[in-house]
Amino acid sequence: MAANDYQFTTHWRVQSTTQEVADILGNAPDLVRWWPSVYLDVQELEPGEADTGVGKVVSLYTKGWLPYTLRWQFRVVESDYPHGFTLEAWGDFVGRGVWTLVQDGVWVNITYDWRVRADKPLLQSLSFIMKPFFSANHHWAMAKGEESLKLELRRRHAQTTAERTAVPPPPAPSFARWVR
Repeated sequence: MAANDYQFTTHWRVQSTTQEVADILGNAPDLVRWWPSVYLDVQELEPGEADTGVGKVVSLYTKGWLPYTLRWQFRVVESDYPHGFTLEAWGDFVGRGVWTLVQDGVWVNITYDWRVRADKPLLQSLSFIMKPFFSANHHWAMAKGEESLKLELRRRHAQTTAERTAVPPPPAPSFARWVR
């Protein structure tokens, strides 16, 4: 594996249904609202197939804990709704991500397998020495995603307005002054 190649497998467990989680993850422009610590701007460029989302193209401006940003795009290349989907990414990194959702009683086990090559010049040139920091940055971002998804589900499952407003907002981006 080259110094700028990365492989990550993330596991989340949330109380929900695969359909609800698939709908949340599949609505890319809404990532900015419920996962703002990472997703600064998301634009759907092409809608893809109505029933599967295959062919959907999304442009993203993202960040993690470290003070740098990434611009990238993805296309949904496979869908097994509501059990997951596969995307191919290009831009500041190139690779493939696979979301897998498995119902386990009232819980959903979520796995994200992310295999990318960092092509952004900063990441590419510094990966040989900074790989542990870039990896930690990814793990931080995914931990914020799990926290944010759980908060989003709490909001959606709230029975009253008071219950809904009692749910705290999702974590904000780090280094906000670096964000446009």
